[in-house]
Amino acid sequence: MTIRVYREADRQTLKEITAVYFDGVCIDQNIENRFGPIDGKNWQWRKVRHIDADVAANASGIFVAEFGECVAGYITTRIDRESRIDAIPNIAVLPEFQGKGIGKALMRRALDYLREQGMVLAKIETLDQNQIGSTFYPQTGFCEVARQIHYIMPLEPG
Repeated sequence: MTIRVYREADRQTLKEITAVYFDGVCIDQNIENRFGPIDGKNWQWRKVRHIDADVAANASGIFVAEFGECVAGYITTRIDRESRIDAIPNIAVLPEFQGKGIGKALMRRALDYLREQGMVLAKIETLDQNQIGSTFYPQTGFCEVARQIHYIMPLEPG
C-alpha cells in the first residue's frame, strides 16, 4: 500500500468511492430516506459534490491510498490558518480494503500534513449511525467535544 498526494485524474474515482462508502452513514441519505430525492437528484449526487469542494479548498491536502494498482481510499483536509484548527471533511476506504490499516495510514498522513501546515487542532465529525467512524476516530486520538442534531423541514411555495 502507498499513500500519495491527490492528482486531478483521481477525482472521478474518489467520487465513486464516496458513493459506495457513505451508503448508510450520510446525512444526505437520511434526508432522502425521509423526503425522497430532491429536484430529481439523489443523495449520492449531493455527497460526491463534496469531493469537488474539497479539491477546490485544498487539493494539496488530499491523500490517496493505493493498494496495488487500485485506489482503495482517500482523506481530505481543510486548512484554516487564522484559527489553526483544521477540518477533515471526508475519509473513506472501500469495503473490500477495510481492516488492512489503510484508514489508519491515511489518517496518520493527514495529521502529519496538518502539523507541517502549523495547525494546532484537527476536527472531524460523524453521524451517530456511523459505527466505523464512532469507533475509529477515538482510537485514532480524537476526543468528543460536542453532539449536534440536524433538523430539516420542507419549504412550501410562498
